[in-house]
Amino acid sequence: MLGTAVNALAIIMGSLLGYFLIPPLSERIQKTVLNGIALGIILIGISKALKSEEYLIIIVSLAFGGLLGESLKIQQGIETLGEKLQKRADSRYGDVATGFITATLVFMIGAMAVVGAIDSGLNNDHSILFAKALIDGIVAIVFASTMGIGVMLSAIPVFIYQGSIALLAGFFAALLSAEILAVMEAIGGLLIALIGLNMLGVTKARVANLLPAMFIGPVIVMGIQLWFR
Repeated sequence: MLGTAVNALAIIMGSLLGYFLIPPLSERIQKTVLNGIALGIILIGISKALKSEEYLIIIVSLAFGGLLGESLKIQQGIETLGEKLQKRADSRYGDVATGFITATLVFMIGAMAVVGAIDSGLNNDHSILFAKALIDGIVAIVFASTMGIGVMLSAIPVFIYQGSIALLAGFFAALLSAEILAVMEAIGGLLIALIGLNMLGVTKARVANLLPAMFIGPVIVMGIQLWFR
């Protein structure tokens, strides 16, 4: 759990640095900066998405993942939590809900969180999560400077998510192959790119409702591998 704890702490520290040390920006400058961040997020997402050529599996996973996510109303649950946090927060802390939702999705999506948590829990190797902590901390600085202190609250779901995987590391490690990780990375990359498009205002996609696709993809790959074994 050390790697997960360091990751969560990095998000908290980055958020505090970004919010309290970077001078307040005008709305015009904030919008321009956020647009730049969004473009960077899209680039990262696309680069990850290109790591797999299992396009049919990815499309089917996203379709069924979307059906499951809409049925479970995952996005609605996250938004409701964000709205409750917004009501409890002082207005001077910015749009808490938006910062919390955006940061939570960015920090949790991707194979790095899964593989890092497994290595941490199974082999006591925290190197991947330490690297992720550095990246997340830097992103948190930028996010908090433009979206407010709500970014810091994303450390809670990140800790729960990665910590749970670390505790169940033995189970997950036995299931993951290189092909499965590539599909997870590709699906996660597409979702990250979609977050960037949302930030630009190009789309208004309910990204959280597509999260089940990251777990449906591996199931499909495992089924194919077992079928042709």
